[in-house]
Amino acid sequence: MKRSSRKTAAFSLVELVLAIGVAAFALIAILGMLPVSLKTQQASIQQTTANRIMNTIFVDLRANVRLPPGQASKSQEGTLGLGLKGHWAAVATPDTLFFDNTGKQIGTASSQTDPAALAGAAFRAKITYLFPPNASTSVAKIIVSWPAAVILTTGVPAGSVETFIAVNR
Repeated sequence: MKRSSRKTAAFSLVELVLAIGVAAFALIAILGMLPVSLKTQQASIQQTTANRIMNTIFVDLRANVRLPPGQASKSQEGTLGLGLKGHWAAVATPDTLFFDNTGKQIGTASSQTDPAALAGAAFRAKITYLFPPNASTSVAKIIVSWPAAVILTTGVPAGSVETFIAVNR
């Protein structure tokens, strides 16, 4: 029997195993990064929602009317319906609000309800009113944390954002 003098082009079994091994290693590395990226995306969504809640609170406080000292409060519910009165003189009583995953308020500011009773509460916002630095500016500290069931004084939340706001009136 005579063999043909031309060679047939093909990969050896060793080359195929090495190529499949390199592809499998790359695929495992990519799949290993998937949970990390999903966790990062979820944290980003929660931080964005918390910042949106903080902005809503700021707008609501800014829309409330601040009366001179000695006059009874005539301020109505906030324009956004959060129920914040902007009681800058009553520093000892902070407001606590609860929000769902979309940033919609659950309950009212006057009802300091336990978050376990608030179905769907994902975020807790605590507004602490500070003494105004002068007669025309009011200052508040806003902390938005999640999950809502974790109380800041007794536990560590999964995440939180906080800011000081000054409302010039």
